[in-house]
Amino acid sequence: MSNSPYIIEINEENWQSAVLEQSRRVPVLVDFWASWCQPCQMLMPILAKLAEEYQGKFVLAKVNTEEQQNLAAQFGIRSIPTVKLFKEGRPVDEFAGALPESEIRRFLDRHIPRESDAQVERARSLLLQGDAEGALKILEAAKAADPTNVNIDIATAQAKAAVGDASAALGIIEKLPLEAQQKPEVQRLKGLLHFEAIASGNADPAELAARLEKNSDDHEARRRLAARKVLEEDYEAALELLLELMRRDRKFGDDAARRDMVAIFDLLGEDPLVSRYRSRMMNLLY
Repeated sequence: MSNSPYIIEINEENWQSAVLEQSRRVPVLVDFWASWCQPCQMLMPILAKLAEEYQGKFVLAKVNTEEQQNLAAQFGIRSIPTVKLFKEGRPVDEFAGALPESEIRRFLDRHIPRESDAQVERARSLLLQGDAEGALKILEAAKAADPTNVNIDIATAQAKAAVGDASAALGIIEKLPLEAQQKPEVQRLKGLLHFEAIASGNADPAELAARLEKNSDDHEARRRLAARKVLEEDYEAALELLLELMRRDRKFGDDAARRDMVAIFDLLGEDPLVSRYRSRMMNLLY
């Protein structure tokens, strides 16, 4: 029996209070294990270390499946170790096998609020108010206190983009874990930075439109005007410009029009424009 207040041995008698009821106050991580299981023995010290480190932000509940066969059967445990996370009286996530500590941290951090997340929210509030410099100061302090919180990195990239430092923002994004790079807010920022780079310099929409009026084969002007339309959130106009560019010159900029259209699709997600224009794009491809 562990002496830690954050680690509990579970049986049928205390399951209701120690897991279900307690999970309404704090996440409970239930480790289904057995003494003969070598991966279980490898996982246990990692879970115990994290339970101590997180200091009550979650409780580790250990279920010996040899002694608590009814509990194991109730949750359909067929292989061990199996680890289930309970919140609000029910299982909400799980993993199997002896994962590395870094992966278990990421698993926990999906469900356990961190103190630095409050600073991230403060920084994002300042960003919405137009105070990117103030947001960066808060994020710098948050990063020093909690260097492994990727939410800080994402917010910092957003703030760097807001002050016009696109290179720094992209550098931060490229160093994010793959899972974080797939987050919608990161995909959106990456897409916007892509179009800002295209539209940089002398990209006044009226001037670009005048260039196209004078020369309908000015492909650079058409692509830059499409980028400006994206930044103005006039996505349909941008897609029409890029479709026209595809019709006129598929090879321009190493198939730039198609790549830009795909970048817009990533920005829009489930927007109905995506299916409509993806179909039109595919008709031009084949």
